[in-house]
Amino acid sequence: MAETKEQRSPKPPVAGDEAAMLLGYLERQRATFAWKVEGLDAAGLRATLGPSPMTLGGMLKHMARFEDGMSSVWLYGRPPSPPWDKVDWKAEHDWDWRSAAEDSPEELYALWRDAVARSRELFAAALAEGGLERPGIGVTNEHGEHPSLRFILLNLIEEYARHNGHADLIRESIDGRVGHDPPG
Repeated sequence: MAETKEQRSPKPPVAGDEAAMLLGYLERQRATFAWKVEGLDAAGLRATLGPSPMTLGGMLKHMARFEDGMSSVWLYGRPPSPPWDKVDWKAEHDWDWRSAAEDSPEELYALWRDAVARSRELFAAALAEGGLERPGIGVTNEHGEHPSLRFILLNLIEEYARHNGHADLIRESIDGRVGHDPPG
């Protein structure tokens, strides 16, 4: 089944409630990221730019971890799931970035797609449970405050936006693909 333009390049609503706007912008960031990393083989996913060790494969794995962390750990207080549960993050804070070179493109793409699917389900459930004010129960800040779903969604949007800029430069260096909006 071919994707529609709306699926490939979702546009956030220009008017709507706050939840629709936040989810719309998150989907746009996800779609942009998917377009930047799509169709690359192992060499493309391991390519670096300049002195940075950052790769698109590492970015796929990092964003999968971030999706799972925000939606499952932060929002619902669940323990990390595989493969995140096997890592001593204090000793190997960049494990997701570094270990991606050992994974096949198929594994990396599936890891990210599956994490996004889980996040969509968990965010929808949290919205139904308490809206954007619903507190996440897995973490607190230095004042003992739990982040709201609004905060968690904004944090995820910010992380995608930040790494989409990196992905843009790396992808351009691989095959010249540029831009921020996937073609329809």
